[in-house]
Amino acid sequence: MNILLLEPYFTGSHKAWAEGYARYSSHNIEILSLPGQFWKWRMHGGAVSLAKKFLAQQANPDLLLATDMLDLTTFLALTRKRTAEIPAAIYFHENQISYPWSQNDRDILQKRDKHYGYINFCSVLAADSVFFNSAYHREAFLFELPRLLKHFPDYRGLDNVKKIEKKSQVLHVGIDFEQLAKLKPEKESLMARKKSQPPLIFWNHRWEYDKNPADFFYALFTLAEQGLEFEVAILGENFSQFPQDFEKARDKLGERIVQFGYVESFAEYAAWLYRSDILPVTSKHDFFGISVVEAVFCGCYPFLPKRLSYPEIFPYETCRNNYYNGVEEMTKKIAEAIRKIDATRQQNLSSYVNKFAWKSLSPLYDREMEKVRLGIALG
Repeated sequence: MNILLLEPYFTGSHKAWAEGYARYSSHNIEILSLPGQFWKWRMHGGAVSLAKKFLAQQANPDLLLATDMLDLTTFLALTRKRTAEIPAAIYFHENQISYPWSQNDRDILQKRDKHYGYINFCSVLAADSVFFNSAYHREAFLFELPRLLKHFPDYRGLDNVKKIEKKSQVLHVGIDFEQLAKLKPEKESLMARKKSQPPLIFWNHRWEYDKNPADFFYALFTLAEQGLEFEVAILGENFSQFPQDFEKARDKLGERIVQFGYVESFAEYAAWLYRSDILPVTSKHDFFGISVVEAVFCGCYPFLPKRLSYPEIFPYETCRNNYYNGVEEMTKKIAEAIRKIDATRQQNLSSYVNKFAWKSLSPLYDREMEKVRLGIALG
């Protein structure tokens, strides 16, 4: 089967997901994309640009697979002469309905933020099948959607929520663990290096307010005041504007910070993953948690809030020691992990994340895409 994957925001996790599926799928997948920048403009205008690119090609796909950053309705309208009989699925990495917007965002201040969620709404209406990267994400979207629609004065279309629910399901994110495994150091050399260094606390999330860096650094400041020995590696994608917490932490933690900023090389990123010991996760928002899963695969020990998608990945019943309620409890748990760092380094939760390997998930993806195509054929 020939699948055309439409991605107007081709960077970061979106890019990794698209390339990973294309690499491991038994189907022929062509990626039609735009550079991953100006996300709001991509949601507004990306469909127009991708439609133009599509019409300029001779591609004849059996299935269209879009992501949540595409205005699928506009794309289908502009290409209807060629796509009217082609089934379309949409995959949600995130959505703009249940995503926690910053109160300082100019679209919030000008009361025009609802439009992005409405693009998502129209796209799922136009799609034949809808996939979410976690059960938490699906539930959050379906819970918030009626609230969005009730914001409008009339003809709200609330009956569509049930229709969307029926054609939506969960399809977890695939991760290329093979690439990480190839970069794993020899066990003896890795353990020898770790024994020679203080405990290393790791941050590998985007430098944005929804990842809650304030709580992360509050915990680190407290640990430093207690005189505990540790180092910090701060990675993750950062932009021209980011929370001031990072610069404040750079000044306050000083030489404890052994890495500050994004690394372009995947090999260098993997090296930091394997070297790190403790991963405090403070996110206010995570629809899946790729960075957490990658770190755990590489042996990092996580501390997680009991919410969002994390209990879906790490069952509370067997991972209760990894969960916390509030930043104070998280700080105490990190302190204990530092004091008993040898025991902490022996803990490994990778068995919980191995199921997200593309080798395991790609056959499931392929079957689901085949069902989408077959469903249209039978319709």
